[in-house]
Amino acid sequence: MTSFRVTQNMIVGGSTARLQGSLSRLAELQEQMSSGRRLNRPSDSPTDTAQAMRLRGSLSSLEQYSRNAADGVSRLGLADQALTTSTELVAHARELGLQGANAGSSSPASRAALATELDQVRASLLDQANTTYLSRPLFGGVTNGAAAYDDTGAYVGTPGEVTRRVGENTRVRVDVDGRAVFGDGANSVFTELDDLANALRAGDDAGIKTGLAKLAGRLDTMGTAHADLGAAQNRVDRAQDDIQDTQLDLTKSLTDIENIDLPRTMIDINMQEVAYQAALAATARVVQPSLVDFLR
Repeated sequence: MTSFRVTQNMIVGGSTARLQGSLSRLAELQEQMSSGRRLNRPSDSPTDTAQAMRLRGSLSSLEQYSRNAADGVSRLGLADQALTTSTELVAHARELGLQGANAGSSSPASRAALATELDQVRASLLDQANTTYLSRPLFGGVTNGAAAYDDTGAYVGTPGEVTRRVGENTRVRVDVDGRAVFGDGANSVFTELDDLANALRAGDDAGIKTGLAKLAGRLDTMGTAHADLGAAQNRVDRAQDDIQDTQLDLTKSLTDIENIDLPRTMIDINMQEVAYQAALAATARVVQPSLVDFLR
């Protein structure tokens, strides 16, 4: 039968190692308490650290999506205002035309005054068509120029869609094609207003009638564009809600991984302190004086 001799050095070494382990755990808990974080270095938990990095990457992407959505909201909101004002201007222009179409109560002078007012409406409408956002025309597509329409009413923008990515697989158009709203060249609302004003000055009843019909069609076109714009605004609003919900979920998950549970950590520290003190007392009783101590 083989016997195993336990030496004094073995007892002291084992006791010291256990005490050191208990002290290290206590120091770790105290560090977590002072920092408020469970992960203070990657070695604390490589798996949790990798997960936390993935969560932070996702949160960073969401922040960019949120900024994109906010930009889209601003663009679409400004475009909505411009379209609303433009629709009101075209409706007012048509009312002026209707007044001039009443041949029995409209004198040449009154028709000329109506035509002059139409010219003012045209100028205001041109301003709306050239509404800018961050020095870029909202209705000019992807142009680098300062305007979507020149003074003659010709489209000088660059066709193309301005989009914003508001989700991993979601892009929303945040501009409006000016040609779909105001037309272009001979088919533009500006030409239609010019023709109506000229018909009023000339007393051309047929021309006035034609102009009124074109403006009625223009109002329908603007209504369709406004509906499409509203749909885009709804998509961005929903995307913002989704982003906020996802950010809350990911932030909570990140907090659960990185940060301590304060009440639990306080309890763990108290328990570890009690355990350490108990280990010290037990070690003091177990580690008896050796022969060397008696020979000193």
